[in-house]
Amino acid sequence: MTFAAAAERVRRIGAAAAGSRTLRAQALTGIGRVVPFDAYVWALTDPETSVGTDPLAAVPPALMPALPRLIRLKYLTPANRWTSLTAAARLTEPGDSLLWRELLGAHGVTDVASAVFRDRHGCWGFLDLWRTGGVFTAPELAFLDDVTGSLTGDLRRCQAATFTATGGSGSPGPVVLLLSPDMEVVEQTPQTREHLMRLLPADAGAEPVPAAVYNVAAQLVAAEAGVDPQPPSARVHLAAGRWLTLRAARLGAAGRIAVTIEEASPAQRSAVFARAFGLTPRETELLSHLIAGADTRAVAADMFLSPNTVQDHLKSVFAKTGTRNRRTLLSRALGTA
Repeated sequence: MTFAAAAERVRRIGAAAAGSRTLRAQALTGIGRVVPFDAYVWALTDPETSVGTDPLAAVPPALMPALPRLIRLKYLTPANRWTSLTAAARLTEPGDSLLWRELLGAHGVTDVASAVFRDRHGCWGFLDLWRTGGVFTAPELAFLDDVTGSLTGDLRRCQAATFTATGGSGSPGPVVLLLSPDMEVVEQTPQTREHLMRLLPADAGAEPVPAAVYNVAAQLVAAEAGVDPQPPSARVHLAAGRWLTLRAARLGAAGRIAVTIEEASPAQRSAVFARAFGLTPRETELLSHLIAGADTRAVAADMFLSPNTVQDHLKSVFAKTGTRNRRTLLSRALGTA
């Protein structure tokens, strides 16, 4: 299959996919037809903090026990970091990668191709393809660049679709995981397992992998090391329209890391909502006024616009979000019935 034919196939997959996991799984099959790889990690990210939330991955079994270390090294590696990538890149100098130098190289990985899914509304994910023989070529990287643009929009669309689902019930309060300085799970509250299982379902009888927790904790480590200044927090879709917020913080002299998982606040949820549906800054500001309970006249005064201009903005918001009235718009943005 030619690169052009494979790119068109991947674009069709992205356009037809109803969910982000299906999109990624099928797109990887299409990508693999012309860009062979031996392992991969494709994570969604919080569009604002760029912290990973929902990884789809296939890594060598020997690396699974080292998962916390792998994620920690990924966040501490400046080379080809997804937060600074502007195009698909490979490990031109493998030794520049802390992750490769301290872990992947010893497991036979010879090259990593990295791509980021970012648009003007935020960062929606990153992809690492691992090769255990040879290196990625310039045409292969060009192919990844070719499909990244369309897949970025499709990933954002899939995230927007989560806000139309309803029926989820809130949790009574935050759940907590306590990690060691090396990011191994030390202790957790009783409800934590249920949340983790829903965030990243495990095989029957297996314990859930707290991948989103590791990512938030790793961002804390990266911020402390001066690698990336973004806060150690991420918002992630749980199920049935529910969004959670994960945060990490260092505890005491022992250096343990506490990660909390709780229902996203109205402000946290609506901010992702606005980005996912591609609202402009003006439209996002309008939404915030509506959430605060302002009517058209009050919004017009606060935004220094005429009431007619406010209505024009509101019609645009309705069109982008697939809603027809303020009640439905606010219900989806806030997660209320």
